[in-house]
Amino acid sequence: MFVSDCRRDFYDRIVTQRVLLLVASDVDALCACKILQALFQCDHVQYTLVPVSGWQELETAFLEHKDQFKYFVLINCGANVDLLEILQPEEDTIFFVCDSHRPINVVNVYNDTQIKLLVKQDDDLDVPAYDDIFKDEEDEEEDSENESDGSEPLEKRRRFEEEVIERTMKRRQRREWEARRREILFDYEQYEYHGTSSAMVMFDLAWIMSKDLNDMLWWAIVGLTDQWVQDKITQMKYVTDIGILQRHVSRHNHRNEDEENSLSIDCMRIAFEYDLRLALYQHWSLYESLCNTSYTSASLKLWSVQGQKRLQEFLADMGLPLKQVKQKFNSMDMSLKENLRDMIEESANKFGMKDLRVQTFSIHFGFKNKFSASDIVYATTSLMENIEKEGPETTNFIKALDSLSRGNLDKLHQGLDLAKKQLRAIQQTVASCICTNLVISQGPFLYCALMEGTPDVKLFSKPVSLCLLSKYLLKSFVCSTKNKRCKLLPLVMAAPMDVEQGTVIMVGIPPETESSDKKNFFGRAFEKAAESTNSRTLHNHFDMSIIELKTEDRSKFLDALISLLS
Repeated sequence: MFVSDCRRDFYDRIVTQRVLLLVASDVDALCACKILQALFQCDHVQYTLVPVSGWQELETAFLEHKDQFKYFVLINCGANVDLLEILQPEEDTIFFVCDSHRPINVVNVYNDTQIKLLVKQDDDLDVPAYDDIFKDEEDEEEDSENESDGSEPLEKRRRFEEEVIERTMKRRQRREWEARRREILFDYEQYEYHGTSSAMVMFDLAWIMSKDLNDMLWWAIVGLTDQWVQDKITQMKYVTDIGILQRHVSRHNHRNEDEENSLSIDCMRIAFEYDLRLALYQHWSLYESLCNTSYTSASLKLWSVQGQKRLQEFLADMGLPLKQVKQKFNSMDMSLKENLRDMIEESANKFGMKDLRVQTFSIHFGFKNKFSASDIVYATTSLMENIEKEGPETTNFIKALDSLSRGNLDKLHQGLDLAKKQLRAIQQTVASCICTNLVISQGPFLYCALMEGTPDVKLFSKPVSLCLLSKYLLKSFVCSTKNKRCKLLPLVMAAPMDVEQGTVIMVGIPPETESSDKKNFFGRAFEKAAESTNSRTLHNHFDMSIIELKTEDRSKFLDALISLLS
């Protein structure tokens, strides 16, 4: 059931209770969690936080805690499956689900008692009507016994024939209704996509209750930026949501423009700006950032000798000396930095990079600390998917969550260093895949498999890193291929998951087209292909388009996928 008033039907109900927070492992979920934690702190709400990275962990966490809690809040997990069927809860257990995954399962939508969905009301959900999906079981047992012995046999037979015709009609109507129901559900569940960021939904709640702070607003911005960096939402949706947040930023940060009442330099302030679409460039050198950003790397084709020449021409066209470009951005001459954005944008247009400018926000506190929203996304993602073992499973999650607080700058800087390594690894892997022709057209989709022993292959056993790699690779492949048909194809990518258990992780991403609505059909396709071949797969991720598969079942699974999508 959709919650129409988040304050009355959600927050006021849990404010006096003990609550279990189940939070997915993505940056948007972390940001939503931080906002909710801040609200809980204001009102002294008792809660327990449990990170969950997949359905198995969600089930385990629920089983462990179901006797102690009646109220469960699920962030970025749980909306797209039938929760009651999976978890089998008691009748007095209530789930509040704040999840950007779409489509939302119809049983969750029409369950009025136990499932409460915290979703932005103006999201275009297209949920099928109740009568098209659910039918009350009619009592079809007919009283077949004769009512009176005195009636004529002829009349009895006529009545019997009428009943047979009526029953046949009912059965036919039932079959037609079921066929239509299957069709409606197929259309509704066919594509997977994302709605409004959960962090924005939580910020809306804080705003309605007049408890919104600048920190909460920043977390909402980071949550939205995560969706944009991971390519989960359309450019149109991103720009619309940026506009909504911009109004809040003006409301919270207007004192910075007033010289008489200006804030201290140590106070936090958020600013809206048109920034360069270059990853981490303010914490790196401009040269490294140009080389390791997917947009510039793909546009200039930097994996080739010709591409490297184009990069030198691009820098020459801007009039930037190599010495300046290759040193840390902070150490560049002030005279160059002042006009840098305009210089880069002017030259980028000549080199076919028309979208190098992007609307975003930055945060300032103190003299030295300035971060853009995408910096935080890259850093937090890298901390969460850090492959170096440092204690229990939840260590990375807690570190990533801590890095979002202003007081933990050391963790944020550690995240930025890891993010640079990750971006370098992605770019080198993309270059080697294209140069060694590892991307193969399989007919209805492109396919690329990383082999065991490939540099940094361990990093790509993590879902977010593999998705980023897949998106960067598809973008670069589309720029490098001359085959027009291949430019319109989606990509399936596989990487070794666990060598000892003999499993691979596989992800499917939609085509890289201008009109792309970011809807992904691979979730359902993977399920059907696994079903038809009895492949040993594990659909454990909250994104249905990411699966784990036994290595020896891979070829029959791919064959089934090809015939299914052809």
